[in-house]
Amino acid sequence: MEHPYLFLVKFFELIGLGHFAQSYPHVIYSWFVVLLLIVLAYFGARTITMVPGKAQNFFEVVLSGMEEFMVDITGDEGRWFFPLIATIFLYIATCNLIGLIPGFFPPTASINTTLSCALVTFTFTHFIGIKYHGIKYVKHFLGPIWWMTPIIFPIEVIGHLARIMSLSFRLFGNMMGHELVLMILFLLAGSFFAPLPIMAMGIFVSLVQAFVFFLLSIMYFSGSMEHAH
Repeated sequence: MEHPYLFLVKFFELIGLGHFAQSYPHVIYSWFVVLLLIVLAYFGARTITMVPGKAQNFFEVVLSGMEEFMVDITGDEGRWFFPLIATIFLYIATCNLIGLIPGFFPPTASINTTLSCALVTFTFTHFIGIKYHGIKYVKHFLGPIWWMTPIIFPIEVIGHLARIMSLSFRLFGNMMGHELVLMILFLLAGSFFAPLPIMAMGIFVSLVQAFVFFLLSIMYFSGSMEHAH
């Protein structure tokens, strides 16, 4: 999908990296999102006080709300992986939202970005399982009755691998679809105001898709912590 104008792509063209930027816009906009989150985190945390300012108060409300929601599902022992799950949510939400700004490309409209996020969740899910259960984690794949193992095991393996496709394609499909709708409306309307209703809906879709990825990741992490039945 060709965009009429992408600011960072044009900037990379000026410094002689135009071919890379045109081929991988999702990469350079991912870098931008990472840098943006680092800057926002720095300004939000550099002056932590008992009476929080606006930036500190905003981050405290968002992060504490996310943490309490996660703890309601995983219990207190799940707090240790909150930094990872919070980073995933903030990264995906920011990637989704910057696509609503003219001249910016949402990295999550590329299957490479969503697949990388899904692989992080998939890998960490099994890391948690091994951390909590050791070699006994394999019981999660064997089923409750030994003679059903030849049937249950391949089903469980396929189910776990399908999580990667589910997480990556759901997010990619929604963001790419939104990008295509916006592109068509811009080309047909020829002005900024016609696509505004779709852009307003895009804010809702962006946050919902980030939350869905966040929630499913928590469910997978929580499931790997539980004992096999």
